[in-house]
Amino acid sequence: MTSRFAGRASAILIALASSFFVGCANNSVDYDNSKGKPSVYQDTNQAGPVQGVGIESQDINAMADQMVRDIMSSGLFSGRATPPRVVIDNEYFKNESSSIVNTKRITLRLRALLNRAARGKIIFIGRQDSVAMVEKERELKRSGMVDSGSIRSTKATAGADYRLMGTITSGDISNSSQMAVRETEIFFQMYDLEYNSIVWENFYDMKKAAQDDIMYR
Repeated sequence: MTSRFAGRASAILIALASSFFVGCANNSVDYDNSKGKPSVYQDTNQAGPVQGVGIESQDINAMADQMVRDIMSSGLFSGRATPPRVVIDNEYFKNESSSIVNTKRITLRLRALLNRAARGKIIFIGRQDSVAMVEKERELKRSGMVDSGSIRSTKATAGADYRLMGTITSGDISNSSQMAVRETEIFFQMYDLEYNSIVWENFYDMKKAAQDDIMYR
């Protein structure tokens, strides 16, 4: 009697287990594991497939190119026996616009292009990221732990003659159809660091319209 009951119980358990696994198999989800679309390189000087009303790579490139050409053609740094020393970074580059902008992208590109175009006629001075690095090496040289190097030894690091400042402003217009229009201006000024005079100034402006809400990060 006991063995017959145990046999029936075992049969019931096997049947329940079989129906459970069959149900799981019928409810399984098919995942698409196929390869995704490969990345596509795009020209940073051209607008991409995703566009908004903010400042994008093609805007930064066009802006930097225009400012470099204007600075070099202004005659501000030409004809000097001693190359002027200039600081270009984003410490005094303010973003007062409604766009999310990494201002360092602007100043780094501007300095790189200007440094290449100047061909030694302008000396660019580091202030933000390089001061601690340079001072650490100078201390090592003067402590005797390392030699003096192969260039030269100076009493102090280089002082600057000029520094670039900038401001980004904007104005937005939108309507009920979610069409957004943004006017953006980027102003540049080069300051004499002794007289506090503006020795060069220019601006770059643009106006963009877009239907979709694009997120910038």
